[in-house]
Amino acid sequence: MEFKPRAIFLDMDGTILNHQNEVSIHIKKMIDELRKKGYFVFIATGRAFDEIEPMVPPGFQVDGVVTSNGMAGYVDGEIVFKHTLPLDLVETIIKKAREHKVYYELFPYGTSRITLKQDQAYVKAEIRDPKPESVGLNEWLSRKQAIKEEIAWKDHIEGNEFSKFYFFARTKEHINSWKKDLEQFKKEVDFTISISSEHNVEVMVANVNKATGVQQMLNHFGLSLNETLAIGDSDNDLPMLRLVHYAVAMKNAPDRIKEIADDVTDFTCDEDGVYHYLKSKFAEVIL
Repeated sequence: MEFKPRAIFLDMDGTILNHQNEVSIHIKKMIDELRKKGYFVFIATGRAFDEIEPMVPPGFQVDGVVTSNGMAGYVDGEIVFKHTLPLDLVETIIKKAREHKVYYELFPYGTSRITLKQDQAYVKAEIRDPKPESVGLNEWLSRKQAIKEEIAWKDHIEGNEFSKFYFFARTKEHINSWKKDLEQFKKEVDFTISISSEHNVEVMVANVNKATGVQQMLNHFGLSLNETLAIGDSDNDLPMLRLVHYAVAMKNAPDRIKEIADDVTDFTCDEDGVYHYLKSKFAEVIL
């Protein structure tokens, strides 16, 4: 790769995160080296901001974070842009989710994710053991952790600023039925749907995705799209990968992601693929 970007955007799940939901110390050190040499390194994830810290090594730092598939951007822990789902849309979608008995987590800004107590029984039932074979281990572990420690079970919706909905089902048939219902509802009220696995779907504000978040972060730093590289692995990365100047797919990505990429890593997320890719492409810079 002769192209040397100034800005590098890295997805988390399936990219810098392995299937145990961990970022290796090697990736942290590589990011540190690149930033020392004047490169800008960003995270662009479907996860909310508060989910990131437990998964990264101590001292992990980047120049900025695009979270919730473009719904918000953070620099030094401070919000530099954000969008919010309107409360009436939130309430309507929860009612529809209840009709489908689909697992959901609502992410308010600045506080714990919410699931209503009246939905607790069927939500917990979706995470019963054993893990369905087709569910990714990292997604399953995240749901187990959410049920155990991270969801605030509430009698009613609290707050008025929300970054996203996350929905999950243990069977593809269940989540696909829910996706169809959301697509029908989109004909009445516009919003964005994002998918990062065969068992989930997320809802954000209309016309918001990772690409819009990347562009807003670039604007904040005065950087150009011509200077950008991004690495990702799933459908919610597609807008970002199509936007940037140089797109890289993970070896563990589906073929449909690899087909639109300019390059593919030689190693998977479980083999420190991002570390090895950046080391090989920037060897003369960081050595």
